Amino acid sequence: MAIAHVRPATADDAGPVTAVQREVWTSAWAGFLPAGLTEGFDDEAVRAAWARTAAGPGLWVATEGDAVVGFCLAGAAAEEDVADAVGTVPDDAGRVGLVATLLVSPRWGRRGHGGRLLVTATEALRAEGAARGITWVPERDAASRAFYARAGWDPDGTVRTLDAGGRPLREVRLGGPLDLAFAPEPTADDLGLPLL
Repeated sequence: MAIAHVRPATADDAGPVTAVQREVWTSAWAGFLPAGLTEGFDDEAVRAAWARTAAGPGLWVATEGDAVVGFCLAGAAAEEDVADAVGTVPDDAGRVGLVATLLVSPRWGRRGHGGRLLVTATEALRAEGAARGITWVPERDAASRAFYARAGWDPDGTVRTLDAGGRPLREVRLGGPLDLAFAPEPTADDLGLPLL
């Protein structure tokens, strides 16, 4: 097995990050996103956006050997991400970190890449002064919800509905601690689930 690692992304990672995003959107999330959204996936525009994002802090890639197999984008949470359903912003809003996205190629799943990415991101958020973390995941994405639950991140009761190419996408907000330690991904036997 090749060595697994997490490192800050560079502009050269924009292509592989785009490929991971496309793969997740068209396979693992195929039931959540409308076909038109994935069929209209503009690789060049997405690659350019990831190259710009990689120029700043907060984007990490997971590698196995020379292959980029996943990525995570995290930073300070915006007020609209931490507000409750009626728009009230909590007192600690300035100390909340957001895991904006964490995706691992399904081909490389259950090998610890997601856990390493989340631990790296939460360490960076703590170093920037965050006291707790949040993320948004599709309500029907049981795999992501189970992954975050292992880290102690649970739904806080807040939901939002996004327009995903003319189709509503309901997301739930999860939140939890930032003092995480890496533990290898559970096997299918540990979870009592079939391997996908």
